[in-house]
Amino acid sequence: MKSICFYFQIHQPFRLKTYRFFDIGNDHYYYDDFANEDIITRIAQRSYMPACEMLLEMIKENGKKFKVAFSISGTALEQLEQYVPEFIDSMKELSETGCVEFLSETYAHSLSSLVDPDEFVAQVKAHDEKIYQLFGQKPKVFRNTELIYDDDIALMVASMGFKGAITDGAKHILGWKSPNYLYKSASAPKLRLLLKNSKLSDDISFRFSNPDWGAYPLTADKYIDWIASLPEEEMLVNLFMNYETFGELQPRESGIFEFMKALPRFASEHGIEFMTPSEVVSKMKPVGELSVMHPISWADEARDTSAWMGNILQEEAVNKLYCLAERIRLVPDKRIHQDWNYLQASDHFYYMSTKHSSDGSVHSHYSPYDSPYAAFTNYMNVLSDFMIRVREQFPEEIENEELNSLLLTIRNQEKEIEELNREVEMLRNNIVKDTAGDFAPRVEGKEEKKPSTKSPAKKPAARKKTATKNETKKS
Repeated sequence: MKSICFYFQIHQPFRLKTYRFFDIGNDHYYYDDFANEDIITRIAQRSYMPACEMLLEMIKENGKKFKVAFSISGTALEQLEQYVPEFIDSMKELSETGCVEFLSETYAHSLSSLVDPDEFVAQVKAHDEKIYQLFGQKPKVFRNTELIYDDDIALMVASMGFKGAITDGAKHILGWKSPNYLYKSASAPKLRLLLKNSKLSDDISFRFSNPDWGAYPLTADKYIDWIASLPEEEMLVNLFMNYETFGELQPRESGIFEFMKALPRFASEHGIEFMTPSEVVSKMKPVGELSVMHPISWADEARDTSAWMGNILQEEAVNKLYCLAERIRLVPDKRIHQDWNYLQASDHFYYMSTKHSSDGSVHSHYSPYDSPYAAFTNYMNVLSDFMIRVREQFPEEIENEELNSLLLTIRNQEKEIEELNREVEMLRNNIVKDTAGDFAPRVEGKEEKKPSTKSPAKKPAARKKTATKNETKKS
């Protein structure tokens, strides 16, 4: 039986306001609150909220046989909590159906997996804590920023206990192989890999309403026929896309919502089921290993990371940002940590790309800059002020080696504290056991003390009699 695995990405960065050179050192607030509120509210009204209603209806109508997965960045969740709290409520309702899975990712939708392993791990943990806090789920499958993946990232993901990861079925990696199977990582064999079927995904995301497309108009029965006609042994079709596909990239009047609602009925007629990523990982067997020596992503035709780190502007910005990482890990200032998160969003570097892309990317669609050079200048002005604030906490005179030594000391102290806490807990348990041992088993609901091994204390009455005899002798 063939299976369809739907995954939707939701991410919004905290966009930067126009920040000029003369603001450096004088203005420490970097964000365009008006633009952030306007964009997240507009997209939620046109896309997120109607799409949630659509999915909930599909789940109820199909007896919970329709299933999907989401990956929502921490920065998106913060904005949604602040500006569109009703969306969080909708997501909670979807989660309670048992048909919606939340995936893990980096909190800031960052490039940390490529440049700073420690930051990468910290962000994944922070993101998963946020997901558990809001939706009560502990993610089991990992999805990196923009599906960035390679063998080194696989090792880090597997070391954090994830059973699976999703990435792109890039042609230069697969060669003659098909993305319609479950694979395992060559570097971490226990880690299962789900690969995006780019053609079938992009047919919905980018080509659905294009009248110049040869397959236009795309109907649900035609689409399911395509999946059913795949070779019999190809049992898994992964459809990965942005959630803005519904109502934003593909407007409501295109019929995108009706198209989605009809998919389960035609899938059922062909014996095709829907599965979440964790179900795929647990129920299917991998057909082979996949080795990815250089990072891939789902962006552009190249399917590499050049959309974020492909020119000297981007490399300069990324290097300047992450050279602060060791210092920031020692800074107690919450505001600095918040800005650190927001400045890591991959969008800032995407805006600096000088590549020409025709894939209709949501990032370029919402870029607030006139050119990549304007994006670079504005970001570096903000980063310059941020660096001043960090240096005020830890001056440049303190070398990175000293910082590393201090960080190592702090980590060792944390381990010692953890060990001491464990010892204290053991002692508490022993005390509880010893206290419980002072009581015999209950008889008819009453506790009876065991006979004490200590010699009995003298009775007060006896002491009184002795005192009386002494008094008699004195008299």
